[in-house]
This record gives sequence, C-alpha cells and structure tokens, in this order.
Amino acid sequence: MRTMEITNETQLANPLDIVEKIVEFNDWTFDRRNDEEMAVQVPGTWCDYSLYFAWNDDIGAMHFTCAFDMRVPTERRQPVFELLAEVNERLWMGHFGMWTDEGLPMYRHALPMRGQQEPTMEQLEDLVETALIECEKFYPAFQYVIWGGKTAPDAIAAAMIETVGEA
Repeated sequence: MRTMEITNETQLANPLDIVEKIVEFNDWTFDRRNDEEMAVQVPGTWCDYSLYFAWNDDIGAMHFTCAFDMRVPTERRQPVFELLAEVNERLWMGHFGMWTDEGLPMYRHALPMRGQQEPTMEQLEDLVETALIECEKFYPAFQYVIWGGKTAPDAIAAAMIETVGEA
C-alpha cells in the first residue's frame, strides 16, 4: 500500500507521558525504564496484572500488553492455544496470546498514531480499561484449562456465565 508523503510532518509527542499520568492518578506501581518503555503493576480481582507499554517513535505506534500472573505448563499449552482461539473470537479490540518462552498468557494491542500529535487521555484510559475488563472476564477460563484440565469450549462456557441478582 502506498502512503502519502507529507513534507510538514510534526514530531509525535511521547504517549508514555500520558500513560504515566494515568498510572500516577490510579496510584499504581510503575517503572518508567526510558522514553520507550514502561512497566506497571495493577491489582485485579483474580491476580495482579503486569502492563507493559512500548513506544516506537520510528513507526509512530505504541505496543501494549497486559499479562496474567500465571504460567502455562508445557503439557497444557496445546489446550491453552485452543482457548486463545475461542477467546479471540469474542473480542472487539486487541487479542490474547502467549509469550511461549515464559508460558505467559497476555492481552495484546497496538495503537498506531500516524497523523496524530498524541493519543488522548481517553484513548489510553480505554485501552487499559478494555484490557483489564477482558483479562478479568477470561481469567477463570484460563484457570479452568490450565489447572482444571477442562477443554476450551467447557472453560469458555463456565467463564461466560452471567450472574443475575444478588446473593
């Protein structure tokens, strides 16, 4: 695909500056390693989530991951790959994958920003909020497959049960 050549391009602002404001506002623990990377710990209902933001100025995009605090044993990886396919069919934004070296399930998304000065605070809040909602929703399914020995369809069915009323 050809792209238009613009002679008066302006330098993108670093979106990690905005992410840092969100993180500080929420009082989350973080490590801003440099201008290109930030790691954040966020408490969840099921576990603490590890958020990782990577800004690539050359392509004007930010890569984002939200990793579970769980490891997939080698013998359970095939069923987890099947679960990833089932879960990803249900997502509008981003996708789940697994860092195979570590056996670490995670939600991933990339935010291209070509033509924008910087992302809005709302865009980045939505990015993080969406990831946390999806991770909280599907965490039990991963647990069912990894530790409960369930199949992907059974784990999805159990995890997607909507509760009605109050106990």
